[in-house]
Amino acid sequence: MYAEPGIIRKIIEGTGDTWAVVGLSSNERRPAHGVAEVLQRYGKRVVPVHPKAETVHGERGYASLAEIPFPVDVVDVFVRSELAGAVADEAAGIGAKAVWFQLGVIDEDAYARTRDAGLLMVMDRCPAIEIPRLR
Repeated sequence: MYAEPGIIRKIIEGTGDTWAVVGLSSNERRPAHGVAEVLQRYGKRVVPVHPKAETVHGERGYASLAEIPFPVDVVDVFVRSELAGAVADEAAGIGAKAVWFQLGVIDEDAYARTRDAGLLMVMDRCPAIEIPRLR
């Protein structure tokens, strides 16, 4: 519903392998932690973005997208829906190619804004579920 046909495959296989995961911390009980592991297993570089800027899965963390000193291909968003739109706007501002709102993260205005800005966008889906489906 919140992804045009082929967009999921295009993001996973064609946008690049550097994924900033917003909301990723060292808390192993949080869904972002497990999803980041799956992304790494499938060859993605996972960059943690969290106010604590912790190192997670061997990757240095940053407090915001703007602090990441290298290009980011996909921004994977694990924050509450009411905060997600600002993250999508920041993703567009740093030149990301795609934004991915995780399961339960829904902001239809942000979805439209992000697509209007020329970024690929998926909402209310999980790459840890979608990647194995593509294989």
